[in-house]
Amino acid sequence: MLDGLYARLNADPVRQLSLTLLRVTTGFLMVWWGLNKIVSTGLSQTISDTFYGGAFSQAWLLIGFGGLQTALGALVVLGLLRRVAYLAQFAVNAFTAAAVWYAILDPFKWYLPPQTEFPFTQLFYPSAIIAAASLLLIAFHDQERWALDRRIGG
Repeated sequence: MLDGLYARLNADPVRQLSLTLLRVTTGFLMVWWGLNKIVSTGLSQTISDTFYGGAFSQAWLLIGFGGLQTALGALVVLGLLRRVAYLAQFAVNAFTAAAVWYAILDPFKWYLPPQTEFPFTQLFYPSAIIAAASLLLIAFHDQERWALDRRIGG
């Protein structure tokens, strides 16, 4: 019974749908993060101050990064320039995950000393999942046939 179910779920249309959903959802996350930097500069400055030591707290820098991040997310959503876009997406997501490494290793602050005053560090655990999803897209980019660059011969 499970073999039949797995055979159906491993059929090419389901595989293509899975890769497309992963591409679109991770891409839109990048779009939302980028737009947040543009629209909510104050919140983005607080995030920079809290998690990145203030390295990205200048409004002009946040707006610039936000524009680039939004454009990158759009490329991923559409499936354009995937060889470059997927690597860039992974770099951004891995950088984000590295910044909250302690929340990935100890989401409930049970054994590591607190790194920030943020009360709900377990909310950062998905950063590891997003980075892993980005790697998965890289690993399977040659099998993804519904991406726009593949459809137009890119």
